[in-house]
Amino acid sequence: SESVHDPFGTGHASTSVSAALGMAVARDMLSEDYHVIAVIGDGAFTGGMAFEGLNQVGHLGNRLIVILNDNGMSISPSVGALARILNKVSYDRRYHKAKRDIRKIIPRLPLGGYIWNAMRQIKNAVKRLVVPVMVCEKFGFSYIGPIDGHDIGILEKTLTQVKENYFKPTLIHVITTKGKNYCPAEEDAIHFHGVSPRCGYSGDASSYSEIFGQTLLHIAREDSRVVAVTAAMLDATGLGALKSEFPERVFDVGISEQHAVTFAAGLATQGYIPVVVIYSTFLQRAFDQIIHDVCLQNLPVVFAVDRSGLVGRDGKTHQGMFDFSYLNCIPNMVVSAPKDENELRHLLYMAVKANRPMAIRYPRGGGSNVSMDPTLREIHIGEWELLKPGRDVAILAIGSMVAPSLGASRVLSEHGVVAAVVNARFSKPLDEDFIFEMAGKVGRIVTVEENTLKGGFGSAVLELLHKSDMEKIRAHCIGLPDEFVEHASQEELRSIFGLDNVGIARVILNFFPELGSSLSVGESSKSALSF
Repeated sequence: SESVHDPFGTGHASTSVSAALGMAVARDMLSEDYHVIAVIGDGAFTGGMAFEGLNQVGHLGNRLIVILNDNGMSISPSVGALARILNKVSYDRRYHKAKRDIRKIIPRLPLGGYIWNAMRQIKNAVKRLVVPVMVCEKFGFSYIGPIDGHDIGILEKTLTQVKENYFKPTLIHVITTKGKNYCPAEEDAIHFHGVSPRCGYSGDASSYSEIFGQTLLHIAREDSRVVAVTAAMLDATGLGALKSEFPERVFDVGISEQHAVTFAAGLATQGYIPVVVIYSTFLQRAFDQIIHDVCLQNLPVVFAVDRSGLVGRDGKTHQGMFDFSYLNCIPNMVVSAPKDENELRHLLYMAVKANRPMAIRYPRGGGSNVSMDPTLREIHIGEWELLKPGRDVAILAIGSMVAPSLGASRVLSEHGVVAAVVNARFSKPLDEDFIFEMAGKVGRIVTVEENTLKGGFGSAVLELLHKSDMEKIRAHCIGLPDEFVEHASQEELRSIFGLDNVGIARVILNFFPELGSSLSVGESSKSALSF
């Protein structure tokens, strides 16, 4: 019997070779017999972890099949020297013509061993002109291809032959077209990388990514030191316009987040102000580089953390629910989150001028269509904002949770509760004086964040109150539980975890029953940090 393992399937494709090798080694140690196959795209193939896996495969030599799906794309077009080599393989007419000619000539030749050996040598020599066979061989792989991934017959035949006849690491180079046979996807592969229903976001308001890109372009026009670095997310993160106007100041490094951060650190040492634009879930890969290469040196690198919080239909691997936690713990780092797209503009303007490491996290999707201030202004680092005064409870909300917290205050008012709402736009540093003032006046504190409760914004507030011996203060945190969040729309997930208007109000009334009538307990009971 045999089985085929698809390593992890996490969306972090550069891990597939390492995971597959681990499975292959375990198979051999257990004296079992099945095939392990790793599928990796040409975009992920540029990542450092892919080469770390290939390096150990070559060292150990276990039987393993790696399928390189080469379509010239990750989300955006693949970039870098390796992408150029693979592109040459895909489209070099000399190679494909020579390959066809050799296939026609060989059957007509006598069966003498010398002739066959000579033709094989010619074929291999032609391959080496344009195909990265030598690279594969140096890594200990047998190289098969390139083959047409849309010719099912050839694909099945190749896979069967490799499965039955190859007993060492083998790489099958498959050429495909992204969105094949669906014309809109072939013509706009970036937009059609992933398609889901447009639930909740009408498209009337510009997305946070678009506002970010427009603002960065405006800032870059005024300051020639500003440069942008992204990891295969050029258009998705709103950098297209900046790339068009200042192509020499935008660097797409491919799916190489660790390299992106350290590359930005190098730029910062020479007087530039790099803005590193990466999705929250992918920035996790560069945690070590953020610590040692940026924050330890206290370098002026700005991190634009896109798709933070609940991302909805991108799925559980892409939920940006950990960035407050993993950024708050790093010395020298400033961590912020705007209440709306207008405040995002001001925080970005401030971050570029801060001359220190700073992260701005903002959500996926459209903003609230607020009016934009005509000029950009600097917000003082660590300064919070009182949006609504109150006497019964103070809601300290950050980022995307400010709007639903204002909504919750309206729900609470229907129950006779007057809640203060604070825009706590910095999770680090905290506005300590503001917290102590609100705690002293109101006596009840509730924090709201779209981040895991473990080590997040609310946890930092509780720690501050605990250290300050404010025993009479009652506090509770609302956020995401200590579990991975499944696939659903942003609206559905916020409702499930009590992060919408009614959910926040429900938690407050249930946790502080002395305030008045309570709402029925729902999923929001998962919010658990309090004292």
